Amino acid sequence: MSSQLSAATLLLIAHGSRDPRHAATVEALVGRIRALRPALDVATAYLEFCAPRLPQVTERLGGAPAVAVPLLLNRAYHAKTDIPAALRASGADLPLADVLGPSPLLLAALERRLAEAGLDVDSDAVRARTGIVLAAAGSSDPAAGRVTRALAAEWRRARGWAGVEVAYAATAATGHRVPGAVASLRGAGAERVAVAPYLLAPGLLPDRIAAAADDDADLVAGVLGDAPEIARLLLHRYDEARLGARGAVGQGLRRGA
Repeated sequence: MSSQLSAATLLLIAHGSRDPRHAATVEALVGRIRALRPALDVATAYLEFCAPRLPQVTERLGGAPAVAVPLLLNRAYHAKTDIPAALRASGADLPLADVLGPSPLLLAALERRLAEAGLDVDSDAVRARTGIVLAAAGSSDPAAGRVTRALAAEWRRARGWAGVEVAYAATAATGHRVPGAVASLRGAGAERVAVAPYLLAPGLLPDRIAAAADDDADLVAGVLGDAPEIARLLLHRYDEARLGARGAVGQGLRRGA
């Protein structure tokens, strides 16, 4: 990693929440990023509820090179609309990195949380008998739902789970809720069912998922949070966007732009 490539600040943009656990999780994740790449400047901004907000942070950067990295799993409304609009409103013309999903690192983080909750994810026999509910927030954007379902299918194929069913916590999303997904997996022959929240921080939706799973599932994992794989993935998205922005400038220069 060249010093030139690492010169731009990683501007992590999180949604924000009234739940203080959200900001605490984001800060823990930032700590992991800094530990992985100590020379990299990392700043955090929130869209709502928490401070600092995006205009405050971009003003503090003062036009210095930065890459905006959304702390989002899917390309839904926040990624397609909210964050670009917030960047424009703050007057910041920054490269915008891709969202986290899909990625094998997300599957690794999900399995880390399942293992921490007591599931032997390294046992082929255990996986073959266990169904997984991939419990996502949900979105009214059909493309986001397709990506989540594709991730679930890949997880089952790659790791040999008895089944992986997607369930949603948000009422706006169409599809299974957690109890329905658990019932579907048991009906398909899963001897044990574990719920893996496909969410980045504690809050209302993870609490709703845990409550819904309490009477039906055998095990409920924690949110992805500050898993090391998430920190590595954020850095990967930062590097992709930084290299892409530098390449675009170079192409423009070669065209005489």
